[in-house]
Amino acid sequence: MANKKRYVLVGTGGRSSMFLKAIVEDYKDTAELMALCDSNQTRMDYYNKTLKNEWKSAPVKTYKAENFDKMVAEQKPDVVIVTTMDRTHHKYICRAMELGCDVISEKPMTVDADKCQQIIDTKERTGRNVTVTFNYRYSPRNTKIKEIIKSGVVGDITSVHFEWLLDTKHGADYFRRWHRDKRNSGGLMVHKSTHHFDLVNWWIDSAPETVFAMGDLKFYGKENAENRGVTDFYFRCKDSEIAKDDPFALNVTDEDERLIGLYLDAEKEDGYYRDKSVFGDGINIEDNMGVMVRYKNNAVMTYALNAHCPWEGYRVCFNGTKGRLEFNVVEKSYVSGDREDFNQPGMRELEGDKKEMVPEIIFQAHWEKPQVITYEQGDKGGHGGGDVRLLNDLFLGVGEDPLGHAAGYVDGAMSILTGIAANKSMATGQPVTVADLVKL
Repeated sequence: MANKKRYVLVGTGGRSSMFLKAIVEDYKDTAELMALCDSNQTRMDYYNKTLKNEWKSAPVKTYKAENFDKMVAEQKPDVVIVTTMDRTHHKYICRAMELGCDVISEKPMTVDADKCQQIIDTKERTGRNVTVTFNYRYSPRNTKIKEIIKSGVVGDITSVHFEWLLDTKHGADYFRRWHRDKRNSGGLMVHKSTHHFDLVNWWIDSAPETVFAMGDLKFYGKENAENRGVTDFYFRCKDSEIAKDDPFALNVTDEDERLIGLYLDAEKEDGYYRDKSVFGDGINIEDNMGVMVRYKNNAVMTYALNAHCPWEGYRVCFNGTKGRLEFNVVEKSYVSGDREDFNQPGMRELEGDKKEMVPEIIFQAHWEKPQVITYEQGDKGGHGGGDVRLLNDLFLGVGEDPLGHAAGYVDGAMSILTGIAANKSMATGQPVTVADLVKL
């Protein structure tokens, strides 16, 4: 017991379950969960019930958010795990370091330049460690791309085209919950695209220098729905007759124990509704975005994200001085629109569809025919198998890391700064120099 690292977790939303389960099950010999912290007691109570009934672990002490300092003083954690709403990440990251703890933070590290600077300054002042959980780096398919580029076979990378498609199931979900307010999430440019911007930084071993972006809310939101002839609207799905016929509605049934325990039962404390209409008022993030980035190594990326596609996945193309590398990933081939299918938690494939679709990597050297590059897909799990490998590094320690999978605060900053610069560019119509945003 004395050799175990002590962990506390602040922010008991949906994403926190991955860390909690890992500590009390897979890494219980090296890790110990001491306490939970949140502004909502109902959510903490739900996870304590899950700890006891599902994960066969003892419930832990809970602390309201205003008692964060008290929790750290009483529980004496080695590491604080931060999985709160994005806009509060910096608050807990900085305070944990000031109280002598290391930090594991969910991506994005924070949502704007000022908060990013606070984290950087606190890290440098305290000397504590900040790890950002970029699980996409760890997936076998993305690791293979890193290996290919690092081998030099593509030559120096001159340009990158990166297209990410969110489907009408996953993409829509960002427009019904807290992410729909840019003050909370930084918009998809920060909350979602930080994954993608980090991958490019890591793949080409560089950092963003100049960013120019355009983006709009073109599909979701009340005005867009009205322009398409929609006349019936609802605020939230629960108890709405209109929502019963809307394939975009999140219909929480009695079988959805997790959604009920974390959200519906918790509404009485904070008034947070998980099932708002994606075609309602109050949405101020974009659903269509285009970005150009020049990197310090002089490569240029064109990036696009669309949040209302019929299928989900991504396409990345690298042009180099020796040839071209293409990478195509289908994460979900289609969404049926059936109410029952749509509202199943997670990314369930439809009956008859392939459960897993092997991403295709193609390399074509100058003067040669294209070749398909194969690789071992490895363990199953979230984010293309990346979650499993990430958790090993988090709770067992980073061993040999020749490809640099483990991400620290500088990586966290460089990924969000592309999105933060893109937000600023969309607001001003001007290119943004990343070095002007923060001092590293």
